This record gives sequence, C-alpha cells and structure tokens, in this order.
Amino acid sequence: MVKPVAPRANGAVRVRVRGQDLSLDELASFVNANQRRRLLARRRQRSGARNFAEWVVIIGAALVVAIVIKSFVFQAFYIPSESMEPTLRPGDRVLVNKVSYDLHSIHRGDIVVFKRPPNEAGDPTIKDLIKRVIGTPGDTIEARSDGKVYINGKRLNESYLPAGAVTTNLPLQQIPPGEYFVMGDNRTNSKDSRYIGLIPGRLIVGRAFVRVWPLSSLGFL
Repeated sequence: MVKPVAPRANGAVRVRVRGQDLSLDELASFVNANQRRRLLARRRQRSGARNFAEWVVIIGAALVVAIVIKSFVFQAFYIPSESMEPTLRPGDRVLVNKVSYDLHSIHRGDIVVFKRPPNEAGDPTIKDLIKRVIGTPGDTIEARSDGKVYINGKRLNESYLPAGAVTTNLPLQQIPPGEYFVMGDNRTNSKDSRYIGLIPGRLIVGRAFVRVWPLSSLGFL
C-alpha cells in the first residue's frame, strides 16, 4: 500500500511503501523492480509450460518411432525351445529384420521367424516359430541313408550343425512356388517342415540376424 508522507524540511516529497519512506526516484526504482520481477515470473511460467510441451512432443515422437520400428522394421523375438540348438538356445533373444525380404529373396541358410501355421498343433501360446531355411521354391530336397540333406541331387554343406548330426524322415520331394522347407538345427528335436509341412512365404515375418541376449553371446547370426 502506498501512502503520501509529509514533505521534509528540504521540500523533498516522500512516499511510504510497505513501511518504508521512499523518495520519488526510489519509488520509481521500486516500481521498476516490481515490474521486472513480475515480468521474470511470467517468463518463467511461459518457459516452464513451453518446456513441458516440448517434452510431451519429444516423448510422443519417440513412442511413435518405437511403434513404427517394431511394426515395420525390427522386432525382438524370444527363443522358446531347443529346436535351434546349438545355434540358439531357449531364453535367447534375437532381432528380426522385417524389411530384409522386401529388398532381396529368401536365401537358403537364413534363420527366419514365421507365423505359426494353422495346422501346427503345438503350444497355442506360441504365435511365432523360428527355423532355418533349407529348401527354396523349385528345389528338390531329400535326406539319404548317410543322414545328410541333398538339394537338387547335391549334398548340402551344413557347417552350422553339430558334429555327428543326422537328418531323417525326409523323403525326396520338390518344393512348389512360393513355399519353403525349414528345419531346426537340432534335427532330432525339431518340429519343422518334416512334420508341419512347407511354409508359405506369406507367413515369414523376417530374417533373424543378430542375437541380443544374453549379452555374453551378443553377435550376428
């Protein structure tokens, strides 16, 4: 509250503000200081609101990018069984490139994740499976008495299999267009195309290209 104060002997006009006697110059400085404080307070409020809005936009954009990447580019998958041992073990996690096969064809030897075929009668909670591509459209494929796989009459070099591994229950057949023959690296414990049939290309989600867990086994596949 501002109150006038009786002039002093020298004629100077004084004003009482909050219990203090101020000259006109001091009053002007006081008013200017208050105005500056209010201005700074308003600026801080606006700055805080602007910073909050910026963080909301940044977080929202990050979430959108994460959703887009997961839906269309890369996705992590969990290995639920022993069918790909020793290459992949239960509990491992891999990243799958979902756009890989938009850029090139599916290659023999690729490790792929695919949607569970309707005729596969395993655990219904497992929606995706992971196997290795062994036969591609147009190939003939068979396992002979030596326990080895033959593609188009030639023995397939499967260096990823453990020593002594044999493949059985694979009579000679030709793979039709648009379908793939997949098997697990653990040939004696893998429910694959020998049992569930060929995998249509449309069911293949993408190529597993790197193991990200456990960290001690981090690396490309």
